[in-house]
Amino acid sequence: MAARPPSNDIDDEPDTIEFGIVAVDAAVKEWGVSFPITNRELADNYGDKQIAVDPSGHEATLAAILSDCPCDHFGDKQELLNELHPVFEQRRERISGSILGRLRAMVPF
Repeated sequence: MAARPPSNDIDDEPDTIEFGIVAVDAAVKEWGVSFPITNRELADNYGDKQIAVDPSGHEATLAAILSDCPCDHFGDKQELLNELHPVFEQRRERISGSILGRLRAMVPF
């Protein structure tokens, strides 16, 4: 998923913020991850990397995200993204349900 940040009317092209499985997809390409791979191998090699959870700027380490994933093995990138999608949705729901999350959603910047 990606969302556009508020425009400051300076740039002609809108920027996007990658978060959730879109951010994971981009990171996997950047890191050169090869598949198949286990949950443990991903956590050991890339677990300290920060992944944006939502467009508001909340982040979590890949290790924390993988710890919430019930799958132990990913045959390909699409399988990884499919398995992580509900994990990101749950995290976003928890964040948006908090008082701080509600306040951030109301502030336009």
